[in-house]
Amino acid sequence: MSASFVLLGLLSSGPKHGYELKRAYDRSLPNAKPLAFGQVYSTIGRLERDGLVERAGQDRDGGPDRVTYELTELGRQTLDEWLGTVEPPAPYVSSVLLAKVVVALLTAEPERAGSYLADQRAAHTTRLRELTRSKHDPTANIGDVITADFTIAHLDADLRWLRTTLDRVAELHQETQP
Repeated sequence: MSASFVLLGLLSSGPKHGYELKRAYDRSLPNAKPLAFGQVYSTIGRLERDGLVERAGQDRDGGPDRVTYELTELGRQTLDEWLGTVEPPAPYVSSVLLAKVVVALLTAEPERAGSYLADQRAAHTTRLRELTRSKHDPTANIGDVITADFTIAHLDADLRWLRTTLDRVAELHQETQP
């Protein structure tokens, strides 16, 4: 995920300073990779350099100076283009889960792979239940719910893959046993 485009999207509703952007990011994408304050400010600096945002004001409010930023017309156009571009399906599989299973199988230890898969399946199931409950939390906003839906769909796909892989590992184990 590109922090630049998320910050442009957050600024599309109006000017904000760095702290407000960080809070809005955390609120809007609660299950995403955390965005550090330093990353917010360095990203805003690049967006400003590229003419996508500009300073809209500055206030002090009892603490250090806070610079407020807003989208420029170019920033709005860039955001619209990004939102209008279809994301191609990922060409490569990048998953620690897959890597661990493959490595366990490469070490000729199907029992180890089977044990790892069973443990991972239990962890996925626990997380799936947590997310399902979180969707019914009265304080959950639409961002929380759709993020939970997205994560649940991916966990569900992982669980189907884990089940299929457990079956394949069990078959392999039976074939290797005399």
